[in-house]
Amino acid sequence: MSSRMLIGLLACVLLLPVSAFAKEKGKGKEKEKSGFTLTSLDIVPNTKISLKHVYRGFGCEGGNLSPALSWTGAPEGTKSFAITAYDPDAPTGSGWWHWVVYNIPADVTELKTGAGSADSPQLPPGAVQGRTDFGTVGYGGPCPPVGHGKHRYIFTVHALKVDKLDVPADATAALVGFMINANRLGKATLTGIYAR
Repeated sequence: MSSRMLIGLLACVLLLPVSAFAKEKGKGKEKEKSGFTLTSLDIVPNTKISLKHVYRGFGCEGGNLSPALSWTGAPEGTKSFAITAYDPDAPTGSGWWHWVVYNIPADVTELKTGAGSADSPQLPPGAVQGRTDFGTVGYGGPCPPVGHGKHRYIFTVHALKVDKLDVPADATAALVGFMINANRLGKATLTGIYAR
């Protein structure tokens, strides 16, 4: 083998991981759509969530009403929305899914307080609520362990490039989340806090 071929082969071997790393680094990195915003009449960002939105059960005595949410500035090409509520601080190793709603039509820009109740008549036609980590369908409010400190509850509206997510009716929140990420054009978040 000539020294020129050897140098070429060595260069390929050395550059391959760099280019692969560059591609991997860019994966999953989503451009935030600066005009896409999520607001709530019920939750002030980064402050304590009201008792009416706290879970009823597991030792918590809240009203378990989903908060009112509204959004503006969805990316062009949005065909539907999904909403998730997630606690990354839950002591599970994988966080805790508190709410999953998907197949929200593209012309809808808000959900009213309590829309996340099971079989809620306030959900827009076609919208589907998935199972949460409480094992039930519909909104399940904050209920962190006593003395575990402040938990963050991240509400996210996802703008999707598909009309409907192709998931089974009993899909886990993680599976729905996977499909949301695979079809997302943009997202907007709002975080509330709760501790016991």
